[in-house]
Amino acid sequence: MLSLMEAGGCGFLISLFFTPFYIRFLRSRSLGQRIREDGPQSHQSKAGTPTMGGVVILASGVIGYLMGHVGTAITFTRAGALVVLTTLAAGLLGFADDYVAIRHARNLGLNKRGKFAGQLIIALSFSLLAVYWVHTSTRLSFTRLTLPGWQLGVVGWILLSVFVLVATSNGVNLTDGLDGLAAGSATFCFAILSIIGYWQFRHFTIYHLGPALDLGLFAVALVGGCLGFLWWNAVPAQIIMGDTGALSIGTALGGLCLLMNLDLLLVVIGGLFVFETASVILQIISFRLFHRRIFRMAPIHHHFELKGWPEATLIIRFWILAGLLAALGLGMFYGDFLKISGVA
Repeated sequence: MLSLMEAGGCGFLISLFFTPFYIRFLRSRSLGQRIREDGPQSHQSKAGTPTMGGVVILASGVIGYLMGHVGTAITFTRAGALVVLTTLAAGLLGFADDYVAIRHARNLGLNKRGKFAGQLIIALSFSLLAVYWVHTSTRLSFTRLTLPGWQLGVVGWILLSVFVLVATSNGVNLTDGLDGLAAGSATFCFAILSIIGYWQFRHFTIYHLGPALDLGLFAVALVGGCLGFLWWNAVPAQIIMGDTGALSIGTALGGLCLLMNLDLLLVVIGGLFVFETASVILQIISFRLFHRRIFRMAPIHHHFELKGWPEATLIIRFWILAGLLAALGLGMFYGDFLKISGVA
């Protein structure tokens, strides 16, 4: 428990106190956000806001994770190393995308094929290492390996893993359209994963997950990193996380759930990101098949913006939704624990 507090506390303090210096560094080099012309007009006022703030979240999360091992009995695990390195790789891809967008003075960054190819390479590398280096189970899981416990095989699990990582990284990226929306929503998800990781560690005889506490350590370090960043990213944002933060946060979320045997529970814990992604998919399908739009603009938070919801109101309401869905995921996990432990 003390190691979790140490990791989360270090992540929070580093993010909170380092971000102002990073903001000044970005401003001195005019590294500001470019706003798409086809987006809501209210966003044009955000042009020039320092971006690539995900660097702070990444740094504080990784340092917090490392500090959580100092003076404790917790050992580094292959699973922990894998999810950290994969998160860093996604952050580098996002950084390249942000840098290209700034350098060319447009909010497009890398071309779609190049960015998607990078995501596939990162996801495939993670999946192969998870199976052959970490030796994670290839059974489909909900709250534990035996539920439902279907054996997917190596190829099936790798395909699932690649899909999950690409989907979660893009889901967080789509959600990152309002000040603090993605960072605040991700905080709920990582907080729940840190609790679950600790619970899996305490009840090893049920979950049989050796690296559970190490994975929970990285999750709580990211809680601290997101919270500290949110102090400066809240409305009106003084810094934007950019793809550097969105891709890395989404990748970390997907990777942690896969290695913690929470494949299907991810859909509930990260329900807001699923909701945002689904709105984009539905919008595309509706427009291409029926030439009609379901929403005024997708992702769905833009729809409510155009309906006149104030930005702060919209963000808080979406935070409430994200928190409720994450709590529902924890409730499902705990309810299943009570069932299999014979308490309920």
